Amino acid sequence: MPDAGPPPARERGTAVGRARTAWARLHTARPLWAAALPGIVLIAVGLLGFAVMLDSVVERDDFTIFDEPVLDFLVANRTPALTAILLTITFVSGPVVLPIAVGAACLFWGLRTRDWWRPFLLIGAMITSVLLSLAVKSDVARPRPPLEDQVIPGAETTMSFPSGHTISTATLCLVGGYLVWSRHRSRRVLVAWLTTTALATGAVGLSRLYLGYHFVTDVLAAVALAVAVLGVVTVVDRIHLLRRRGSPSPAPPGPPGTQPARRR
Repeated sequence: MPDAGPPPARERGTAVGRARTAWARLHTARPLWAAALPGIVLIAVGLLGFAVMLDSVVERDDFTIFDEPVLDFLVANRTPALTAILLTITFVSGPVVLPIAVGAACLFWGLRTRDWWRPFLLIGAMITSVLLSLAVKSDVARPRPPLEDQVIPGAETTMSFPSGHTISTATLCLVGGYLVWSRHRSRRVLVAWLTTTALATGAVGLSRLYLGYHFVTDVLAAVALAVAVLGVVTVVDRIHLLRRRGSPSPAPPGPPGTQPARRR
């Protein structure tokens, strides 16, 4: 008896027919799960990291023991030159300059490649990260560091946890780098992606700490959320590519223990 495709109509109501239908559906869904798995892992890692930071902030223990010592050290070692540099970095990564730069870059990207999928994914990821940051800030309502520690006291009016500048920069680098690397997979592109992400996110996170606007846990939580956003983008993009490219659809195998029909 052949074992290809769903069972005939007369078998579908039987136990054997239902088992064969479930097996065929499982075989068909397997490529989707394989495509989504890397993104699911990233989502899990990002959410776990964020949960650890959130628990530390709520309980005021664990990683929060580093918050004030790091802040005090950076405030005590400020210099005019470094302050000017980090003020520039925090301005460029802020809510005015960064969205304009990303929008212009995505417009140029789409017009040049005639492929709007990746620019739209990047813009969607950036919007998602901003909304996520604002929602968490409002819910956790963690006060910022004392005004006397801020370079420009009162310049920031939102809550402290997580760092909005950091999550935006990390999302831009992680998602933008992934969208390039996923189409041009090479060691050089991978190294450039990871190096750029580490340097840019580290510089912005350091600027927020040094200028007295955030704590260490704010920055780490922002990076964790950006990893989760990257995971969502990875799932959506890989499933999109799988469906767009298509693939040969061999007949699903029958349940374990069955043998293919022999030719006569």
